[in-house]
Amino acid sequence: MGVVRNVLDDGLGGLEHNFLTARVEDLVNWSRSRSSWGATFGLACCAIEMMATGASHYDLARFGMEVFRASPRQADIMIVAGRVSQKMAPVLRQVYDQMMEPKWVISMGVCASSGGMFNNYAIVQGVDQIVPVDVYAPGCPPTPETLIHAIETLHQLIEDENILRRRKEQGGGANVHILEVPAGANGVSINFRSK
Repeated sequence: MGVVRNVLDDGLGGLEHNFLTARVEDLVNWSRSRSSWGATFGLACCAIEMMATGASHYDLARFGMEVFRASPRQADIMIVAGRVSQKMAPVLRQVYDQMMEPKWVISMGVCASSGGMFNNYAIVQGVDQIVPVDVYAPGCPPTPETLIHAIETLHQLIEDENILRRRKEQGGGANVHILEVPAGANGVSINFRSK
């Protein structure tokens, strides 16, 4: 009963590591990183780039993200694309709260990350005031290559299981900032920096 209690309290981290459980944990993290579905939360011009990333030219299906789910209960990753108004903030939080654990957030664009050029009372000055952000994708608007880079960075963090540990330690998201990838870039590396 102690092993079951450890798993209920700590998840897979509660199991003692041996040749079997370490492989199961690696398999679970690998499958989580390869089968994540995004919640549709496009708010402004960045949403057009997010839609372009899901179209046939960039094809998010090769990353296991075939569909953007309209239901938050079926989504793993919320991509906040565009500026968040004060009136939209409670809706954003409600959608985030309805998502099942484990869940992750990508802040796409300058407006979602810091309010952008809209430094006024109507726009939230950073979506991290509402939900914990795991990866920030820069740009105005970010190119589809930058969003793919952010998604690959998030997938690598999920696979390495750094993200849930960071979330517990910091009390927020993983807070990983990536570099913008110019349009038409052939290779997208997974180099990132963390604050």
